[in-house]
Amino acid sequence: MTESQKTTHFGFQTVDEDAKAGMVHGVFSNVASKYDIMNDAMSMGIHRIWKDAMMDWLAPRGPQKLLDVAGGTGDISFRFLKRAPEAHATVFDMTQGMLDAGRLRAEAEDMADHLDWVCGDAMALPFADNSFDVYTISFGIRNVTRPQDALAEAYRVLKPGGRLMVLEFSQIPNPALQWAYDRYSFNVIPPLGKIIANDAESYQYLVESIRKFPDQDTFLQMIKDAGFENAKYRNMTMGIAALHSGWKI
Repeated sequence: MTESQKTTHFGFQTVDEDAKAGMVHGVFSNVASKYDIMNDAMSMGIHRIWKDAMMDWLAPRGPQKLLDVAGGTGDISFRFLKRAPEAHATVFDMTQGMLDAGRLRAEAEDMADHLDWVCGDAMALPFADNSFDVYTISFGIRNVTRPQDALAEAYRVLKPGGRLMVLEFSQIPNPALQWAYDRYSFNVIPPLGKIIANDAESYQYLVESIRKFPDQDTFLQMIKDAGFENAKYRNMTMGIAALHSGWKI
């Protein structure tokens, strides 16, 4: 099989690898202006608690340099800079519309001197080796065509002693609870997307993409395979989401 014939998943569909990025780009371009509202609606606001827990474990400090990949509208970067006002954050996303929506938020103006906004590909970061103290990706790595390549890039751009942290939807260890959560996800979230963002299809993809993402232990091994040490994870809300952490040592 040639490189161009390799396939991956786009939700429950099987697609050519070289087609997925454009399809994902279309999803987030469609929902950019309503993305933050939909996050609140889908998670009943719990995503804010998860992101705060991410910051608690990360413990931002001093003049650290953060690369926030799939940073979208800036949620993680804003939280990071509020806890470490001397730090600098680079919000990196494949979708210019998401970055544009982030720039319009009030926090963006307040923190402008400590923020960069860069559009590009998580599998080919336009940054030098050993450039950042912290790499975060929040609800984004499942949308990357080859997550292992993104993890390799994370390792490359982090300085020795740098920290990786990934917040992503995951799998609930209890089958009965997972069944109930699936019923909610597939029956409630796409109609919500239709009501709030006038786009049920994009949210159908997002729900499907969660089910296709590796479970907590499989993803933990992927992080170790990328070279990270002292890797571990914490479940959020029974495993609906998980926080994975690793260090470049």
